[in-house]
Amino acid sequence: MDYSKLRFSTRQIHAGLDHNPETGSRGVAIYPTAAYRFKSCDYAANLFELSEPGNIYTRLQNPTSSAYEQRIAALYGAVGALAVASGMSAILIAVTALASEGDNIVTSPYLYGGTYNLFRHSLRRLGIEVRIAASETPADIAALVDDRTRAIFVESMGNPTCNVPDLESIAKVAHDKQVPLIVDNTFGAGGYLCNPFEWGANIVVDSATKWINGHGTAMGGIIVDGGNFDWSCGKFPGIDGPDEGYHGLNLYKTFGNAAFIVKCRVDGLRDFGASPSAFDSYLMMLGLETLSLRVRHEVESTRRLAEYLRNLPKVKKVSYVGFEDHPGHENAAKYYRFGASAVLNVELQGDVDSTVKFVEALKLAAHMTMIGDSITVVTHPASTTHKQLSKADLAAAGVTPTLLRISLGLEDVEDIIEDFEQAFSHVG
Repeated sequence: MDYSKLRFSTRQIHAGLDHNPETGSRGVAIYPTAAYRFKSCDYAANLFELSEPGNIYTRLQNPTSSAYEQRIAALYGAVGALAVASGMSAILIAVTALASEGDNIVTSPYLYGGTYNLFRHSLRRLGIEVRIAASETPADIAALVDDRTRAIFVESMGNPTCNVPDLESIAKVAHDKQVPLIVDNTFGAGGYLCNPFEWGANIVVDSATKWINGHGTAMGGIIVDGGNFDWSCGKFPGIDGPDEGYHGLNLYKTFGNAAFIVKCRVDGLRDFGASPSAFDSYLMMLGLETLSLRVRHEVESTRRLAEYLRNLPKVKKVSYVGFEDHPGHENAAKYYRFGASAVLNVELQGDVDSTVKFVEALKLAAHMTMIGDSITVVTHPASTTHKQLSKADLAAAGVTPTLLRISLGLEDVEDIIEDFEQAFSHVG
């Protein structure tokens, strides 16, 4: 079926379903298997040389995960998707599919703390330089690109500051420089709030642990290939060139515009082994069925909480993209459905000690390193997600000692407001 003709809320339910007349099953089956029986030795040989599709080993693919990947690809209007074990493994596999020792990628400074550590330390040990721009403006990003740059990386909404980059202009920079634009679209809620491919992005990575799953029950990541980059530009011999791991097979000539996502699977997933379990993929499929309904409620609740916090004397600043005074407001209005997200940030009056006292006094809102959950979550980035950053990197990322990141859940927002009120009563 051509899912591209269906609207998002329909695709999130129907794409990827196996309408097997033998079983008549409404749901997707969970395949808890590590390996698969081969029909013949010739068939097995064809699988291993990538000349025929099929299941080899669950480290590479699994029928449940394949259904989930098809649904994600349909939601994004992409040529393919790859389910992996976490959002961080999605970034690692995507970047290493493009860059090797001596290469570099250029990124915005507004990054999740774990991404900062991967870029600052782990990739450096692999010989891949990550150049962090002074800002997320197209000019600052373009200034760092040279002939060894293999990708530009941004978040569709910065974590935790909620800054929204000018995706369309940055995509133009990437295309002019003949490198792909990778967008971490975790805050874009599986393409429902924001679809970077509509604005020129080439690759999307996403922490599916968040809104895609939506209930805090599974860990996972996703890589999505827009199929809109010319890999024959001469900069990517691992994609448009002989692959040593497959006896000189040229992935681009064999798989065309889906060559990148194939590269991520047959090299990245094969060698790094960051495969999800079939059960986790099933939970992601289940979460996707209600994605748009959940996110719409959470966006409305976020606006209501932001309006409440805006007028409190114990709040120093409310950073919410739905407000006109937010630096990302104009871009959010352009790139995000509803012009907003389900996350806001607040800076409290006082210091670290008073901020901790407030967080620990909350009863309904959970203190966790999580977003996109059905439970409202309050995070203190300076002591958790961005704890490992230097003072300079904290400043660049917009993380202050009293900053709180708030991700609204599915509760009645008035109960959350009352929870905040009682917590504020504990802070002088």
